[in-house]
Amino acid sequence: MEHAAHGLDPIMAFAFVGLLGVGAQVVAWRLRMPAIVLMLAAGLIAGPVTGFFDPARDIGPLTEAMISIAVAIILFEGGLTLNIKSLQDAAKGVMRLVVIGAPLGWLLSTLALHYVAGLSWESATIFGGIMIVTGPTVIGPLLRSARLSRRPSQILQWEAIVNDPIGALAAVLAYEVVAATRTNESAWHAFTDLAIGIGVATALGVAVGLGMTWAFRKGRVPEYMKVPVIFTLVLATFAGADYVLHESGLLAVTVMGIVIANVGLASFEEIRRFKEHATILLVSGVFILLAAGLDLGQTDLTNWQTWLFVAVVILIVRPATVLIALAFSGLPKRERTLIALTGPRGVVLVAVAGLFGERLVALGVADGARIGPLAFVLVATTVVLHGFSLRPMARAMKLTGSETPGLLIVGGSRFSIGLAEALEKLDIPVLLADPNHGKLRGARRQGLPTFYGDLLSEAAEHKLDLVSYTTLLAATDNDAYNTMVATELAMQFGRDKVWQVTRHKDQNERHALPASLGGQGFARGMPHHELEQRMRDGWYMRTSRLTEEYDLDNWYEDNPDSILIAARRTGDDLRLLNTAENLRGADGMHLIHLAPPETEAEARVHSAEAEANVPDEDGEGPSGS
Repeated sequence: MEHAAHGLDPIMAFAFVGLLGVGAQVVAWRLRMPAIVLMLAAGLIAGPVTGFFDPARDIGPLTEAMISIAVAIILFEGGLTLNIKSLQDAAKGVMRLVVIGAPLGWLLSTLALHYVAGLSWESATIFGGIMIVTGPTVIGPLLRSARLSRRPSQILQWEAIVNDPIGALAAVLAYEVVAATRTNESAWHAFTDLAIGIGVATALGVAVGLGMTWAFRKGRVPEYMKVPVIFTLVLATFAGADYVLHESGLLAVTVMGIVIANVGLASFEEIRRFKEHATILLVSGVFILLAAGLDLGQTDLTNWQTWLFVAVVILIVRPATVLIALAFSGLPKRERTLIALTGPRGVVLVAVAGLFGERLVALGVADGARIGPLAFVLVATTVVLHGFSLRPMARAMKLTGSETPGLLIVGGSRFSIGLAEALEKLDIPVLLADPNHGKLRGARRQGLPTFYGDLLSEAAEHKLDLVSYTTLLAATDNDAYNTMVATELAMQFGRDKVWQVTRHKDQNERHALPASLGGQGFARGMPHHELEQRMRDGWYMRTSRLTEEYDLDNWYEDNPDSILIAARRTGDDLRLLNTAENLRGADGMHLIHLAPPETEAEARVHSAEAEANVPDEDGEGPSGS
């Protein structure tokens, strides 16, 4: 109680921020809620609502520096995701949103801030520049939960990351002009400083990115030191550019990330994955710090101008900016509409707005103090609104994956084709992929969806839209390839959704692959060749439906020799099975199982059942019993 009354010590404060941020994300995942919304609520409750945690009191002046560094690392990681080759048909849309949308958004936001929110032209122009930013810290989690189609997802992600430093630099430009007029400094001098700062930041980002990749390729840095070297260089690049021109460090680290993403670095995937983990931690921490540090007294939530301004930004400024920028771009109308109605703001907006608000007040612009609170209200509103509306809106526009989560099968074989056919009869999306063209012939003859190529290749990454598939089964005849695919894609699908046909038992254990690699066991631990042999011997894939009268015990009695392959309860994801130890049957559950060859009597019964269901020439089924 004494600690709560006097605040937390810095160590407790750091631990508390971590627990609250990561805990909110885990709870949001369990509840299937947008994580950003829960983090925002957690920070507000811990900070201004209860007063338990106050960053300024418990951490002190380092809070602002921590947020700045975190934002720099977040933008660098965002830059790492921007591979030019991945853009393809989204490139035109992204270019228009940056070249046309950014300045247009600045203009319209400035007008809304002045005429609706009541800010002076000085404050409105600076904050309008900052509002170009849409927020990569928010877009990432939203896209993961919404399962948006590839092209609109790419456009929203690229726009958020590329426009972030542009928004910060627009604010710098406006601030330099305001400062010049307030201090009688030459406007030409202000523009010269800005041009030099942008040039230095861009050159520094390119130079450090290319220099680092050269050192990595030449083996100048040992593997275990690569991530520490990158972190150090990101901080040094950010600080160096920021020293020349405030906020230009964001541009430098974004450029550095884009350079690394597009040079084909061998260890790029490992680096990006580590950065993704770091970014999740940083986003959690920054949101908690910003929400907990908010002064609700300054926010003035009862002011009608505040809420009218937020409504104008969401309903007029953002849609007008996007629709004008994307006009005649060739993008379908529903994609343009979805992007126009999706503009969440995030950490960068709040952090940069608070910084420039303080600078404006120091220059004598009194209403500069309103920028920070206005920014937070805008962020909180858009986070909550888009957090709950994006998925339903995308679903209504048919821009999400299938409502029924599907299965991606790697490997074209008799067993894979049989399983795919059984899933299609249950209206479960399925895709068969194999790097061997010949092994997909049978699947194509059956009219099954196929992909010819290596699932780990860039071609697969660019051509395949995997949003409809939430489960992966690696089932080729190559154990090592199965293991590699399952291990590589576990990050994307989640380890609990990745399965693998059991590897051959190696007589020499020294040559066996580690058990930590690969996916979960499958089909009673039967290897590929045994499953294929069963199919050759006449075994076949069957589907059974459980009811209240016909439960799991009844199924076991009727199918003692069948091998359970998968189960699906209505409304749930498909669940692949190794054994049925933890399977609980339920009314409406479908069981997919590999059944032994039918006896002659069983074959006659099933044949009669099939004939009874064949429509007659008029398209009607049999009228008699």
